[in-house]
Amino acid sequence: QVQLVESGGGLVQPGGSLRLSCAASISIFGVNAMDWYRQAPGKQRELVATINLGGITDYSDSVKGRFTISRDNAKSTMYLQMNSLKAEDTAVYSCHVRYYGEDYWGTGTLVTVSS
Repeated sequence: QVQLVESGGGLVQPGGSLRLSCAASISIFGVNAMDWYRQAPGKQRELVATINLGGITDYSDSVKGRFTISRDNAKSTMYLQMNSLKAEDTAVYSCHVRYYGEDYWGTGTLVTVSS
């Protein structure tokens, strides 16, 4: 059983920044891809960013250039630095890993971008 716990969400003004964290209950040295997803009210869940064990990253077009995904394997933690936030970034952000063929999700952290 893998537990993922997100933190760092909150209310921020447009143009502001937040840093999300995802702490895993397992060592992530053996975990290849780790992802951040988000789901806005009334919308489908969207893949935001992915990072693999080698540090290669990929982003959705909607966040490219504004968000940065990273991981600290020694701390079993993944991060999402979010800059230049927009109202349309408002969503519940969740982390995801696939471990021994099983998908695991955190419960999510709410990010609200509003003035």
